Amino acid sequence: MQELIYSLRNELKLCSDPKTKKSTEYFFKDTIQCYGIKAAMVQRIGKEYYKEIKTKSKDEVFAHCNELWQSGYLEETLIACAWSYNLRKQYDEQDIVLFEKWIDTNIDNWASCDTFCNHTVGTFIEMYPQYISVLKRWTKSENRWMRRAAAVSLIVPAKRGLFLDDVFEIADILLLDKEDMVQKGYGWMLKVASKPYEQEVFEYVMAHKAVMPRTALRYAIEKMPVDLRKEAMEKDE
Repeated sequence: MQELIYSLRNELKLCSDPKTKKSTEYFFKDTIQCYGIKAAMVQRIGKEYYKEIKTKSKDEVFAHCNELWQSGYLEETLIACAWSYNLRKQYDEQDIVLFEKWIDTNIDNWASCDTFCNHTVGTFIEMYPQYISVLKRWTKSENRWMRRAAAVSLIVPAKRGLFLDDVFEIADILLLDKEDMVQKGYGWMLKVASKPYEQEVFEYVMAHKAVMPRTALRYAIEKMPVDLRKEAMEKDE
């Protein structure tokens, strides 16, 4: 494992670019570690190295992912996200324990959080919907990335019209969260749910708009018709 990880990291370093590094860092409010590599190249490198481990067991691949997560470098975490998602047909119920550990211990930015949760965790929840209870537990975490994860893990399922009641329950818990990353996360969750359930989400927003942070509200109504957006944004007398 160490030989492959060492080789992968050397290639990432060779592909790093100061201008890309600066432009990448611009998109994050907090300081992040990154090499400075465009997303398409990161994906290409990740796919090439995955060929060397794709015949290994799930535990072995997850061990490689774990090593990448621990580095803290954005590009390495995104490769770890891709590798874990490649194994989606092999997920079993116990995997949520490891997924939770990666979020709580290693995630420190929205890009890693969203990439991992949209795909790996979202797919897991569709396979094992009884574990939505775990997402609801995450909403109470002191870690803001765990709280964001609770919402963004339902982005893809909600877009497909799944788990509407759970979407509203998670939004209820996160409604008054002070962190803008969490507000944007559950606002995004409501926005994608509004595609199959526009009226239901609109009614939810109208019922809560007096207390819902404007950041979350704007996200939630972004894809609604102009007249509904205007009504939702009007301040109560």
